Amino acid sequence: MLSMNAIILVVIGVVFVSLGYVFYSKFIAEKIYRLDPHFETPAHAMRDDVDYVPTHRFVLWGHHFTAVAGAAPIVGPAVAIIWGWVPAFLWVVLGTIFFSGVHDFGSIWASVRNKARSIGALTGDVVSQRSRTIFMIVIFLLLLLVNAVFAVIMAGELMDTPSSVIPVWSAIAVAMVIGVLIYKMKVGILWPTVAGTIVLYAVIYLGDQIPLSVPDQLLGLGPGAQWILILFAYAGIASMLPVWLLLQPRDYINGIQLIIGLALLFGAVLLASPTIVAPAFNTNVPAGTPSLVPLLFVTIACGAISGFHGLVGSGTTSKQLNKEPDARFVGFLGSMGEGSLALVTIIAVSAGFASLTDWEAVYSSFGQGGLGAFKQGGANILSNGFGLPVAFSETLLTVMAVLFAGTTMDAGVRLQRYIVQEWGTIYRIPMLTNNFTATILAVGACLILAFGAGGADGSGGMLLWPLFGTSNQLLAGLTLLVISVMLVKLGRPSRYTLVPMIFVTAMAFLSALLQLRDLYTTGQYVLVFIDVVIIIAAVMVMLEAASALMSARRVKAS
Repeated sequence: MLSMNAIILVVIGVVFVSLGYVFYSKFIAEKIYRLDPHFETPAHAMRDDVDYVPTHRFVLWGHHFTAVAGAAPIVGPAVAIIWGWVPAFLWVVLGTIFFSGVHDFGSIWASVRNKARSIGALTGDVVSQRSRTIFMIVIFLLLLLVNAVFAVIMAGELMDTPSSVIPVWSAIAVAMVIGVLIYKMKVGILWPTVAGTIVLYAVIYLGDQIPLSVPDQLLGLGPGAQWILILFAYAGIASMLPVWLLLQPRDYINGIQLIIGLALLFGAVLLASPTIVAPAFNTNVPAGTPSLVPLLFVTIACGAISGFHGLVGSGTTSKQLNKEPDARFVGFLGSMGEGSLALVTIIAVSAGFASLTDWEAVYSSFGQGGLGAFKQGGANILSNGFGLPVAFSETLLTVMAVLFAGTTMDAGVRLQRYIVQEWGTIYRIPMLTNNFTATILAVGACLILAFGAGGADGSGGMLLWPLFGTSNQLLAGLTLLVISVMLVKLGRPSRYTLVPMIFVTAMAFLSALLQLRDLYTTGQYVLVFIDVVIIIAAVMVMLEAASALMSARRVKAS
């Protein structure tokens, strides 16, 4: 077993990801996307102070970063470590620089250049009208999976860690106060940030002293089902509020909290100097563990590359971009932040245990680990580094994870509303363009899937995770393909988006086919149907896009 000090891993990861931002993102910004500081962004041209709001790049970075982060860059790496820490580490670092950064940055740029339309909607202009319809079906199904999975994750964490309940819900009030102070009372950003951060950490201590739980039974519903309903009720309301009142400030203050959380975890690693006990390459994986290739590349989606990021970038972020050059800061740096979270997760679940035996006890089968392993390993590192009580450290990490999942749900339900409303506009169905109607349809579909896959209490909803990862990566490939067609039509180099597109798409298709077999043999017929629809739709969009790509190249060559 290759053993090393976790500090070495931190230094290598942080240095390489930082160099990627300084040099590679600058190259992409100047030579490929060619950002124009004088271009009027949709946030100004279409300003309505509800969805289209010119936003300070630091605040927008906070929204974008926490909306795309969620719990996925924790859950994915914490599961994928079962194959060893080296494959997970390499995929996170290289994926952040050459895959996720280019993808996230590009989706914002493409949307801003097309009146802030979603990546699905602008496919109609870039590729074809038929591909737009098919692509939007893929997006809607992915959002269904994202929202259902994150609701199940959050419900489970709120049940398992009652001390996180007060801090998680207090963050909503803190965010709304910050939104009013900044946008209505015109208070500078510094003091609301400082005060909001202090309050957030104070209520973490309060939650540790006063844990709260929902009843064991209410109207025949268990705790898991109750939390899922509460979470979707909140997400539905939040999705209809102006972005300045909740979405922006909530994501921003959560972004500040994540920076502090990352600083604490990285600082604790430097102080505690833990040794990595997980195997570098695990040659003794538990029975039933799928092969590393292709499953690693869909198990770790967020933290390396994720199609959901393109939905956020082209759905909410592009509507708030103040200046086009801010897209590099928001998009590529947002990917760096998520990569850093995935990196610290790898360290927590590989160096946060006392021995290899303890690690193997947690990773006794594929799918084990996840948030539980992150909390356990991370809390041990925080305790050893700073002397914090393990229970308090677990509360702190749970709050961090649940708040990120919550911001993803906020953005996810809002994005689903946008998709329904775009369908209403495209197919001239006025009822679907109504905010309330579109939100009810979005939330209702999510609830059906959460309970349909997870049972009456929703506890089995994590069955959706592998399908979410595969669909997510297929969408990332489709997004990169659309961006590539745009670049070719503009006469710019497309290999920087096409190469990662080919790789991630190949891994996702292989995974989808393997999962299709497994879902069928285990009788998960609803998920089989969703998987088949996504595969067929993705193939159709790719054929259309490939045709458009070749046509664009022929035009440029003639």
